[in-house]
Amino acid sequence: MKPSLRFALAALLVCLAQTAALAYMVLGRAAILRSGETVMLRTAPVDPRDLLRGDYVILSYDVSTVPASAISGAWPKEEGRQSLWVRLVKGADGVSTVSEAAFQPLPVLAGSVVAKSLPFDYWPSDTKSDQRVSYGIERYYVPEGEGRALETARDSETLTVAVSVGGDGTAQLRALYRDGTMVYEEPLF
Repeated sequence: MKPSLRFALAALLVCLAQTAALAYMVLGRAAILRSGETVMLRTAPVDPRDLLRGDYVILSYDVSTVPASAISGAWPKEEGRQSLWVRLVKGADGVSTVSEAAFQPLPVLAGSVVAKSLPFDYWPSDTKSDQRVSYGIERYYVPEGEGRALETARDSETLTVAVSVGGDGTAQLRALYRDGTMVYEEPLF
């Protein structure tokens, strides 16, 4: 085989591998948005904002702080990276809150959704404390020039988000609502 033909074949294989990897990431996210269970979360104020990274809104949620009293089951005895499985239950206002959490998978129960936090550094202690967790939905990119209005809504606690949660607990932002009106929605492909 000629060297130029080998090079072209190798370049084609690299392009196909990159395309497949990107498609896998996009389709995985789209699958959660299409078939995941949707919950509403209230955002909480965050400060400061980094102006050098483009227009995005930093989001924090009431469910990002898991009370120690809500954590059931065994707590890890060793330090290291841990995840929490957090049961979310819809309140009377339609916004979900933490009803239970555990350091091991929680069973699926009717009327609730179980979200899995991203791994975080855990250090055991004699006193059990609230755990601060992230779900991978703490940053939302918006069209240029529109981030400030959403930050104002976030800071005045009138911004809520719809989040789809897959069967494995992975969360994806589905839509943003300001004063109950949808302002952004992710395409479902």
